[in-house]
Amino acid sequence: MLFKWIAELLTRRGGYEVQVSSGTTATTREDFRAMVKTMMDYKSALDLLDWDAQTQMPEQGVQARSDAMGMLAAARFRLSVSAQMQEYLGELAASATLDPVTRRMVAIGQREYDRNCKVPEARFQAYVTLTTQAQSVWAKAREEDDFASFAPWLLRVIQMKREFAEYWGYDEHPYDAMLDEYEPGLTVAELDATFALVRDQTVQLLDRIRKGRKPEAEFLQRYFDPARQRDFSRWMLGQLGYDWRSGRLDETAHPFCTTIGHGDVRITTRYLPHFFNSALFGAIHECGHALYEQNISGELFGTNLFEGTSMGIHESQSRFWENIVGRSESFWEHYYPALQSHFPDQLAGVTWRDFYAAVNVVEPSLIRVEADEVTYNLHIMVRYELEKGLAGGDLRVADLPAIWREKMQAYLGIAPGNDRDGVLQDVHWSSGLFGYFPSYALGNLNSAQMAHAMRRALPDLSALIGRGEFAPVRAWLTDQVYQHGKLKTAAQIMMDATGEPTNATYLLKYFAEKYSPLYAL
Repeated sequence: MLFKWIAELLTRRGGYEVQVSSGTTATTREDFRAMVKTMMDYKSALDLLDWDAQTQMPEQGVQARSDAMGMLAAARFRLSVSAQMQEYLGELAASATLDPVTRRMVAIGQREYDRNCKVPEARFQAYVTLTTQAQSVWAKAREEDDFASFAPWLLRVIQMKREFAEYWGYDEHPYDAMLDEYEPGLTVAELDATFALVRDQTVQLLDRIRKGRKPEAEFLQRYFDPARQRDFSRWMLGQLGYDWRSGRLDETAHPFCTTIGHGDVRITTRYLPHFFNSALFGAIHECGHALYEQNISGELFGTNLFEGTSMGIHESQSRFWENIVGRSESFWEHYYPALQSHFPDQLAGVTWRDFYAAVNVVEPSLIRVEADEVTYNLHIMVRYELEKGLAGGDLRVADLPAIWREKMQAYLGIAPGNDRDGVLQDVHWSSGLFGYFPSYALGNLNSAQMAHAMRRALPDLSALIGRGEFAPVRAWLTDQVYQHGKLKTAAQIMMDATGEPTNATYLLKYFAEKYSPLYAL
């Protein structure tokens, strides 16, 4: 059925081309929206093929799948830079009578056109094929702790990203062009200043925490049956409001969330028998992404606005639900009895306060996705600085393992003994997602700022969490963030929801208020 659907997609409206309609702006508007709907259908097919590749596809299917995905991506790309698209955008941009949704669709379409028309179609298709293959190579290299086998593929990926940055253009640094793909308008100069403040104050707080009273957390490394972890994770996602009629939970090496289409938002996690935090908090993190996607207004479906407005806003939701809700004191006061009933032997003699303290232990670790919320941003700093060096040509791929260890030692005081736990741990570079990592840190900043604003509207926020009543929380987020999709920019979301641009002080204040009593600082 999947390939029948793709075949129908390829032949729809006469293949890749949509006929240009002459006449009124109203007719052009409908034709433009029909073309955008076709492009979104291509994206849906690509997302489904990618989800399958990361969850179920057999190893021998990589080549055929990468070719198929490259062909579909090229078809979508061709529409985005077609003469029809250029004509539609020009006519509609000149109209003074467009509705707000169509006007924003035109702005997004124009931005995509301006970026894509600078990239030769053959190079774009080659890039999609390359990154699909590179993901498979990375997965095997990570499993075998073999960076040397992945390095040639990573070199090809970064060479293509640098090539694309030149096509796209930038004012000061090639990395600016890569950042713009995930956080429009963000620059290295802005990030350097923000990250310097966060890094310096985080390192200072970490030094104080190391001298404080460390909670006991060894019980989290007892054997937790993966099947029971899966059952509890599924139950917890339902508590938070994840709509199971519109989603599913699967297992992967690297957790992710993907939206196949309206009513189909899927998440994954991974189950580690001797580390409880990974599966549950990974699932809650991805649930935050999914709640965003499941609550975008249905009226935007089929438009290029039916997705999160930026990755910094998207990550604010995953980090909000994972940390500000899921690692809060009131959350575990309420939910700990249910968890203890799932794992009575592992949690025998452990109180809810013990458990709350344990899941908030601040301790430098090697793996980003398992890092505590205080040290997490330092993991991002390492990746940001390496990506910036690769993008600018100041750093060689062959030097990555050694420099990774140096920066981990400098910022977190520890270094990996192998590449599996170091430079190979993330899927992002094999996927070509250079410029994505900073959005995680921006998400942390935005989540704390939104939580501060939410408390003005919901003064009893902690009590609501402590009763497992999340409907008011979701309602506030839907009103301020979710429903708008890309109708609002990231800057507009932050201004309308919080009254000011992204401000790092809220996260630093949140850290101080939460961890001072935990560590008796």
